[in-house]
Amino acid sequence: MPSQKAGEHFSEQSSAALPERISEELIAQLVDTFYGRVRLDPLIGPIFLDKLGDDWDAHLAKLRDFWSSVTLMSGRYRGKPQQVHMPLPLQMQHFERWLALFEQTVTELCTGPARFLFIDRARRIADSLQISLNIGPKALALPGRSTSG
Repeated sequence: MPSQKAGEHFSEQSSAALPERISEELIAQLVDTFYGRVRLDPLIGPIFLDKLGDDWDAHLAKLRDFWSSVTLMSGRYRGKPQQVHMPLPLQMQHFERWLALFEQTVTELCTGPARFLFIDRARRIADSLQISLNIGPKALALPGRSTSG
């Protein structure tokens, strides 16, 4: 029998227990955990706090609806993300940090197809927002917003 370090054995056991399928419960856990981290993040936290103040409950409910619509096709979200993000002072570094925190959280909470789908959709969403907000290397150099950052 091959020898195994205690930490390696524990890692395999804990990842085997992670959900592979997306559920409303997993979406709620992901949104709550991720945005708990966002609130404390020194780079992107202040952007959210400036916009939301103490009104996080309504925002988290909206984000649960958003991710349910994106991953489970529930159709619960009816917002316009590009318009909501347009007035925010976002730069490429904000998207990079958002994605890094999101991917870290997803990796800790799920595996397999669920992990792949969440990360894939988050990257596509970030790309779409960068294009529509004219930010970063995927910006279309549209008039009215700087392509710096």
